[in-house]
Amino acid sequence: MELFATLDTMGHEEVVFCHHRESGLKAIVAIHNTTLGPALGGLRMWPYTNEQEALTDVLRLAKGMTYKNAVSGLNLGGGKSVIIGDPAQKSEAMFRAFGRFLQSLGGRYITAEDVNTNVQDMDHIFQETDFVTGVHPVHGGSGDPSPFTAFGVIQGIKACLNKKYGHTDLGKPSYAVQGLGHVGSHVVKHLRDAGAKVFVTDMNKERIEQCVALGAEAVGMDDVYKVNAKVYVPCALGASVNEQTIPQFRFEIVAGAANNQLATDACGDELHRKGILYAPDYVINAGGVMNVSIELQGYDRERAKRMVTGIYDIIGNVFRVADRDRIPTYKAADRIAEERIAAIGRTRLLRSPQVYERLYNGRRNGH
Repeated sequence: MELFATLDTMGHEEVVFCHHRESGLKAIVAIHNTTLGPALGGLRMWPYTNEQEALTDVLRLAKGMTYKNAVSGLNLGGGKSVIIGDPAQKSEAMFRAFGRFLQSLGGRYITAEDVNTNVQDMDHIFQETDFVTGVHPVHGGSGDPSPFTAFGVIQGIKACLNKKYGHTDLGKPSYAVQGLGHVGSHVVKHLRDAGAKVFVTDMNKERIEQCVALGAEAVGMDDVYKVNAKVYVPCALGASVNEQTIPQFRFEIVAGAANNQLATDACGDELHRKGILYAPDYVINAGGVMNVSIELQGYDRERAKRMVTGIYDIIGNVFRVADRDRIPTYKAADRIAEERIAAIGRTRLLRSPQVYERLYNGRRNGH
């Protein structure tokens, strides 16, 4: 009953536990809200300490996807999935087993890449179900979405610069980028191409060396929070903006790709109080999901790029609502998302999963 109480509080519609002994698959799928359409959200693989930790993570991430898809203007609901396990132990059998579980949901949830999953994993899932995006272009997909996520983060940073300084010149401020994975490394390249001073940190020394080769300066994992830079760009795991790190900040802007950057809502309030401009994470990092969503209609790279470029205006609107209602930006983003979901919910003009199933059949047939 405790689980149902949690679902009732957070608003989730469905949670599915998937277990396939032969492949070692232990997974959880969380569907938060399908008012705007079938739930779309990535599949994360992580060595969680226990099932409760995995459940807590997937529930939080699924809710975040509802808000992300809503504020991005997509006709998609929010969901997420996690596989419990060491990414080094992943296998074709494991992902194909997950694909069969996914197929049994009938299109209520559509998956994509996330932390520790990639195009090859999505291709394995695609062997068993149509309800997967981010597959290889040979299958009508868009491939790795991380360059689009990074491109969207850059658009969001520009919106922040315009709000804070009245310009969009990436090369003028300095940046501290935490996390140099697929997204973070692309962000660093964009910033260095613009001539910006960039400090970088990561647990992986090889990634640091690659960014240093681009002209970035390495700093320690704990030192990144007190770097004398204008913009903090969190691109690792969440909760890096917390009660311990905020007092160290010399930053004037927080704008990065990581999910759930605020450890608590109170941290968002504190940034607002200190005059640090915050680009809500699920808005600025929406480029990846925007990109893969185009696959549902027949993938077009230029159309995807145009959509992701729109993150600049979406972030700008969040700032306008925050100023109008005199609230922190994270609350403004929530308000925009909730108002859209409520408005569309009242119309009851919902897309059925069958629409997406036909689109996927068309993709397989080369249409």
